[in-house]
Amino acid sequence: MAALDNLVVTTALPAIRQDLGGALTDLEWTVNSYTLAFAVLLMLGAALGDRFGRRRLFTVGLAIFTAASAAAALAPGIAALIAARAVQGVGAAIMMPLTLTLLTAAVPAARRGAALGLYGALTGVAVAGGPLIGGSLTEHISWQWIFWLNVPIGLVLLPLARLRLAESYAPNARLDVPGTLLVSGGLFGIVYALVNGHAAGWSSVSVLSGLTVGTALLLAFIRHGSISRHPMLPMRLFRNRAFLGINAAGLLMFFGMFGSIFLLSQFFQGVAGYSPTEAGLRMLPWTGMPLLVAPLAGYLSDRIGGRPVVVAGLALQAAGLALFALMLEPGVSYASQLPGLIVGGFGMALYFAPAAGIVMSSVAPGEQGIASGANSALREVGGALGVAVLGAVFAAQGGFASDRAFSDGTVPALWVGAGAVALGALAALLVPGRRPMDIAAPADTATPAAQSPAAV
Repeated sequence: MAALDNLVVTTALPAIRQDLGGALTDLEWTVNSYTLAFAVLLMLGAALGDRFGRRRLFTVGLAIFTAASAAAALAPGIAALIAARAVQGVGAAIMMPLTLTLLTAAVPAARRGAALGLYGALTGVAVAGGPLIGGSLTEHISWQWIFWLNVPIGLVLLPLARLRLAESYAPNARLDVPGTLLVSGGLFGIVYALVNGHAAGWSSVSVLSGLTVGTALLLAFIRHGSISRHPMLPMRLFRNRAFLGINAAGLLMFFGMFGSIFLLSQFFQGVAGYSPTEAGLRMLPWTGMPLLVAPLAGYLSDRIGGRPVVVAGLALQAAGLALFALMLEPGVSYASQLPGLIVGGFGMALYFAPAAGIVMSSVAPGEQGIASGANSALREVGGALGVAVLGAVFAAQGGFASDRAFSDGTVPALWVGAGAVALGALAALLVPGRRPMDIAAPADTATPAAQSPAAV
């Protein structure tokens, strides 16, 4: 449910705008209120589960997510929908980081690999199917059903989680409330300024205050992570080239991908004239490609290492967005769009397969939980910033006035997205290459840490 809700709303945006009204900034907040809340509270959610009980907090997060989904479906206006989406993000941030820990504890060690593989496959299906599911529900029932869909699932899962999952804790778990407040305030200020810059004016007091205060709070968060004894995100991790490179690449990848999907899903319906279902189907060569290419990407990663696969994937994703920018105009045929979709989707698949392995291998086993949470949070931050920045470029260069205006705004935004993903490819070059000893290490030399559930 949480993975699906990242993209399920994209193909419903035109219907939401028609039904509830709202400007471009409101549509951006419909997406960003979820991703921002999810990103900034993700690591706090994991820490709360460690301290107060993972099953207990998982059910709390699930209950919040389910109730907020119902509130989003019942929203009488765009402001209420944005607020409900933010609460959804809070529930997802509590629920999601605990799922792997609970799954690992619930499954015998001999079956853990299969269970984690199924978990990854379902997450991939949810991400890939988000635009299609959102479009189909919007067209054949109503956009409210992209949120109602979560409610019966949540109501079934709540008693099952209480009855079937075992409670567990982490000793000496600590909460970093100051760090959470600093990063939350900083990101909100910057995203608020970016989203409202065109409408309010880039020199307005509110926009300049958001940029200034947001930047100051993020700098304070960086300092806090450098000097605090138990920060939510230790800044020393970024001294590691692999950790720095793969996280910078992930942030920039999601920046370009989320921002582009936000605009292209509306282009498909508002300009190309596709129905919501048709728009979701036509995006599948991009969003669904990881399901087909992931085995090849995993094989290549095992053979030649993760860095060249990630770099190639990001380069192809950037090329796909550039191809789209080159041919996008009113009346463009789907055949002309298809190369950009396929190339971008192939690149996205190559990136996703080895990225998690690079993150986990870049830190000590005892810090893999922090590293995984940081990577997820930074990718969500990248998505929120991408929607804000590409939306600002779109508003400055075009708008909703006509098909031509929409295309004129989308093309430069896509170039910005392509440039960001290309920078991500350069950032991935920071990841050290595979050493010869990594290619064929004997099975009997594996350390106990490498065989631990955390490493798995």
